[in-house]
Amino acid sequence: MNEPGLHVLLDQQAVEARVERGDLPDWAVAHYESFHEGILQERNGTPFPCYFGVESEREGMGLYTFCDSTTDKDALFDLGETLVEYLDTYRDHSERAPLTVFFRVSEDLSEAEYHERLWHVLQFLHVHDPEPWPEDIPTDPDHDRWEFCFGGVPMFPTSRAPFYDDRKSRYCPVGLEVTFQPRDLFDGVTADTEAGQRARDIIQDRLEDYDGVCPHADLGDWGVEGDREWKQYLFSADESQAPDEPPIRVTREHPKVESELLVGA
Repeated sequence: MNEPGLHVLLDQQAVEARVERGDLPDWAVAHYESFHEGILQERNGTPFPCYFGVESEREGMGLYTFCDSTTDKDALFDLGETLVEYLDTYRDHSERAPLTVFFRVSEDLSEAEYHERLWHVLQFLHVHDPEPWPEDIPTDPDHDRWEFCFGGVPMFPTSRAPFYDDRKSRYCPVGLEVTFQPRDLFDGVTADTEAGQRARDIIQDRLEDYDGVCPHADLGDWGVEGDREWKQYLFSADESQAPDEPPIRVTREHPKVESELLVGA
């Protein structure tokens, strides 16, 4: 952790030291500052909806990395290596340590293109996953207990992007931002627990006040019949630009066949 370079695992202290020294490119500085300020500042008199995220950022518990492309294979291989390191270390770093990935996006993309870029990244990571897909997680994304896995770990990647006009809790003016949260970070606060229901109610109340619009229709919980997690990775702003079906092919075959799984990614 905190090794020299851009495509490395960093804690908050290291990121802020590199910002202060001018060691990061402008796009990376803008990404981090937009994220940090957005999580900690109020909007419409309301804190950022996910109070777990607010606590993590305020207390310096999160981890970060930068990826200067959503399509370049070398950049995505580096991201996979950083994810492996993260999964090996996050439990020792802090009680609640998500990994936020800041992607450089140099083009002016449409909403549909942002959806495509996100799923290309996730498909690439799956194809080059060093570990088999977990036996207890379905491979069909259209299943209420499916979620993205990497390194043998189920996780919840949530994204922010520039195309949101109203839903500011998902707005990132710089480019694509993805926060990976391993499933065990949600222990005790899932929908089937009393604490989880309280957390859901608080977050949804904050969402409506913070965004000024109703919570997204696809907002749900993992494992709840009828809910689909893949739709929550990057909420649609314009339904006509969002995918109708899960845009990822998952297999238990390991190692995987790149030429078959990456077609159309």
